Amino acid sequence: MLKIIFFVLGICVASIVSASSNILPTLLPDAQLVGKGKLTYMVWDVYNATLYAPKGQWNKDKPFALKLDYLREISGKDIAGAAVSEMRQQGFTDEVKLAEWYAQMEEIFPDVGPGTALMGIYKPNQATAFYNQNGELVGQVKDPEFGKYFFAIWLGENTSRPMLRANLLNTGGK
Repeated sequence: MLKIIFFVLGICVASIVSASSNILPTLLPDAQLVGKGKLTYMVWDVYNATLYAPKGQWNKDKPFALKLDYLREISGKDIAGAAVSEMRQQGFTDEVKLAEWYAQMEEIFPDVGPGTALMGIYKPNQATAFYNQNGELVGQVKDPEFGKYFFAIWLGENTSRPMLRANLLNTGGK
């Protein structure tokens, strides 16, 4: 009986991974893994992050996808608040835009927990789209400026997590 439970659990996990992976080629042609890493806060693992770009070559001025596989329960409101805080630390100071973006992210981001995945798609000068682990669109921030600052949280040179950035960009800490 235990083998059957693990088999069914394995099928469920595989279908979650497969659903988000299957939509990626449609959203980002030639998408390949650039790098991956884990965000740990104090002693808690928060999420695994994976960066994809065409042919595995990331360029901040070209389309890419960042997927977060959550390992802890976090409210969507807390995710939106942390994103705004990190954008401020990156040097973005337009409080009116930050308030607008916060309101949009608060609407878009669901409460997450272990097994929840969210993937953001960056396309320069376009809306930033977010998808869940089933490959379903959960929302968009239509302001084309948003994506640049949002993804700088992980990929910007001034990120608060330089080792995570190095792992995502597969630079080995350089």
